[in-house]
Amino acid sequence: MNTIDLNHRRAVVTGGAQGFGRAIAERFAASGARVAIWDHDIALAEKTAKEIGDDVVTALQVDVTDPAAVDSARDATLAAFGKIDILVNNAGIAGVNKTVWDTDYEEWRKVLRINLDGPFICCKSIVPLMIAHKYGRIVNIASIAGKEGNPNAAHYSASKAGLIALTKSLGKELAAYDIAVNAVTPAAARTAIFDQMTQQHIDFMLSKIPKGRFVLVEELAAMVAWLASEDCAFSTGAVFDISGGRATY
Repeated sequence: MNTIDLNHRRAVVTGGAQGFGRAIAERFAASGARVAIWDHDIALAEKTAKEIGDDVVTALQVDVTDPAAVDSARDATLAAFGKIDILVNNAGIAGVNKTVWDTDYEEWRKVLRINLDGPFICCKSIVPLMIAHKYGRIVNIASIAGKEGNPNAAHYSASKAGLIALTKSLGKELAAYDIAVNAVTPAAARTAIFDQMTQQHIDFMLSKIPKGRFVLVEELAAMVAWLASEDCAFSTGAVFDISGGRATY
């Protein structure tokens, strides 16, 4: 593991109890940061915090689609840490694999609420703190699907494309404050999100990756750790590919 300096930094990782989020929380903690895991599954979040080290990781139950809940978690995190330097918008769901015409409207809205509204709400709540301190790092976990659009996953693809656009807009808005806002677009990883997908869809995603395997959560976490560091000083509003060669732009 290469050394990334996050000493004295305080981070929020949404959906941090498992998968990408847990790997990011682990990498941040190993790099010297204290981490607040915001997750709807508080039992799993507390278990993860204890396993990583509850002296450096705090677990909070948060529904990222609820502005009041996000503000409350922000205040609790501030009470525990004193500041928030880093925000990773990772919480997300895949949704049901269906064609556009077979997708229920409520299923569409559920995926958009968590995957796109959630990051907007978290940014809206935390960005003013970063502006006041004239420093911050925001990393949005998008997806290669947001670039290319996966069949039978229009809601997921659209939500991640929207997250890419949110990244670009916010990055421009915050460029003068030493607040970098970037996105990563991973290929799929073998995490719990696979439980929401059909085997046919999983096979399709694997077939599109030239490296012939899924991304490892540790590989994604390594990229996010650099994007969350002071070293990432001139890249903002950018999209960093980690798709094993799948990305066509």
